[in-house]
Amino acid sequence: MSTNINSGQIAELEKQYRICLINSLLGYKSLNLLGTISKTGTTNLCVISSAFHLGANPPLIGMVMRPGREHNDTLANIQATGQYTLSNVQPKWYKQAHQTSASYPSGVSEFGTCGFDELYVPGFEAPFVQQSTVRIGLKLRETIPMEINRTTIVIGEIVKILIDNALIGHDGTIDHVQAETMTVAGLDAYFLTRPIGRLAYAKPDIEPHEINQPG
Repeated sequence: MSTNINSGQIAELEKQYRICLINSLLGYKSLNLLGTISKTGTTNLCVISSAFHLGANPPLIGMVMRPGREHNDTLANIQATGQYTLSNVQPKWYKQAHQTSASYPSGVSEFGTCGFDELYVPGFEAPFVQQSTVRIGLKLRETIPMEINRTTIVIGEIVKILIDNALIGHDGTIDHVQAETMTVAGLDAYFLTRPIGRLAYAKPDIEPHEINQPG
């Protein structure tokens, strides 16, 4: 038995069921802790699953931020300071990472409240997560308001990478299995990955047609 759900039926689904269904449709997504700091020095941390690769030259990462709320400090901090961090989530910390999604009052730092330690590096203001193994520092390049659902696409340029040398392969590929980077499906189902294989750069496998020269 299979299910065929059309657009009209989607709109009529119970709210929580619809949220879980739509959020989990695309399967596994990247999972990161987003760290920011306010102009007055209050840090903020929240778990996100919307980060995506946008380009390597310049090195850009995009992410989708939910519609702003009065107690949502994350986007305000990014716009005010122009800096933020993304840090991976490891198995022993996924419950604490999940807790950062709670709606804490404005001005409350999820770092201390949820048990994470702040890590700072010279020349960069925003805090990284000490308990992570892959940490990325970003400089805000562009924000794009989405009129269709009031979300905001935030585009940042990678300016810092904090990672153990042993996690970087000879060709530059990050070993996320060894880094114990977790992933997520939907809003609250967390997973570890396992490697299947790596393939060579794909090239057309169709042999060119022989061209008969006149004469």
